[in-house]
Amino acid sequence: MAAIDSQYQLVTFQLGEELYGVDIMDVKEIVKIQAVRPIPNAPYYVEGIFNLRREIIPVISLHKRFRLQKAVLDDDNEFEGGFIILNIDGNKIGVIIDRIARVVSVNTSDVKAPPQMLSGIGTEYIQGVIRQESGQYLIMLDIRKLFNAKELQNIIDMK
Repeated sequence: MAAIDSQYQLVTFQLGEELYGVDIMDVKEIVKIQAVRPIPNAPYYVEGIFNLRREIIPVISLHKRFRLQKAVLDDDNEFEGGFIILNIDGNKIGVIIDRIARVVSVNTSDVKAPPQMLSGIGTEYIQGVIRQESGQYLIMLDIRKLFNAKELQNIIDMK
């Protein structure tokens, strides 16, 4: 039996100047920017909560979490931002993105180990790095490592 090179399906998006991707199976949906209600005494990276079809979703800023600058977008791209709703162990969490890119297929053999430090994000949050044909890198995030168990529980309890 011939070995079949397996693939990842990644939802890609821009945060700051970098392109990131998460496994499509971890993405519930993508929604346009909505009004977020702040939560008193929340961790610095929690923007607040919003109501998505009668479900309260906590919203996280990876810009703040990783100390990233927001992307500088021209007038044509300024409305391409939004929230990616992730499903982390059965819990929905919204992540603010600067710009949605597209869904891409990536061969597992093309995913390389991340360098020690990449754009301010520690390697513990990165599943791998993929060099694209354009010469740009796609950083594959491991959403289950973005928050430790205690942080995740605190975020979930804010609903």
